[in-house]
Amino acid sequence: MHTSEDADPPAVTISDRLDGRRALVTGASKGTGAAVVARLREAGATVLGTARTAPASHPGPRGFVAADLTSPDGAARVAEHVAEHLGGVDILVHALGGSRAPSGGFAALTDEHWAHELNLNLLGAVRLDHALVPGMVAAGRGAVVHVSSIQRRQPLHDATLGYAAAKAALTTYSKGLANEVAPHGVRVNVVSPGFIRSSGADGLVDRLSDGQGITREEALGQVMDSLGGIPLGRPSEPAEVAELVAFLVGDRAAAITGAEHTIDGGTVPTVG
Repeated sequence: MHTSEDADPPAVTISDRLDGRRALVTGASKGTGAAVVARLREAGATVLGTARTAPASHPGPRGFVAADLTSPDGAARVAEHVAEHLGGVDILVHALGGSRAPSGGFAALTDEHWAHELNLNLLGAVRLDHALVPGMVAAGRGAVVHVSSIQRRQPLHDATLGYAAAKAALTTYSKGLANEVAPHGVRVNVVSPGFIRSSGADGLVDRLSDGQGITREEALGQVMDSLGGIPLGRPSEPAEVAELVAFLVGDRAAAITGAEHTIDGGTVPTVG
């Protein structure tokens, strides 16, 4: 006889939906940021994107705010817009990043280059976290994802040393922030992509090509060689990175915080 005591416990279903949650995504006008915006909206979140330039199909003030996050004024503008139109956020994704530094190694980088790389790849996230994460702490819930890079472990010295250093700092900062806010129900994780098929990757190839007087194909080969190749045989797609981000900000990842998640097709040859 099968009694209620013998019955299997009911299956626990954890939804991958984000209905009712408010999200801010930086770097939202193209590449990984745009893919994250689309994926979170697909999952039901109300998403506010921000970048220096609005996308072609402007979604209105509740969907996008133009701001330059390399400056404190830009970060303050976004924080004010969040307060006015969303009343706070439950999800914060920093996809903003990139490099405009010239090729030529460390000697080619001026103070201005270094300041720009740090402001774009580190301090923009720090400023917005400072403005918005306290609201998550007060609410007792929230999820933050910082998009770093495998270059924090495998820096490309010729053209993106400043970028790599800034992403290394972002990753370390993220771990410290995660430890501080976890007791308050706020999770902080890092996603570190490798070579992504994006306009940013195209820009790097162009800079190497122009700086060294070589073809784009030769410059692309240099990038691939410097990474040690991609065992998967192809770059990652922005939508694939967005899938990882969507998982990390959702309830299925409720016990994951303070972790770095690499998505690089196997490029990094070591563990850890």
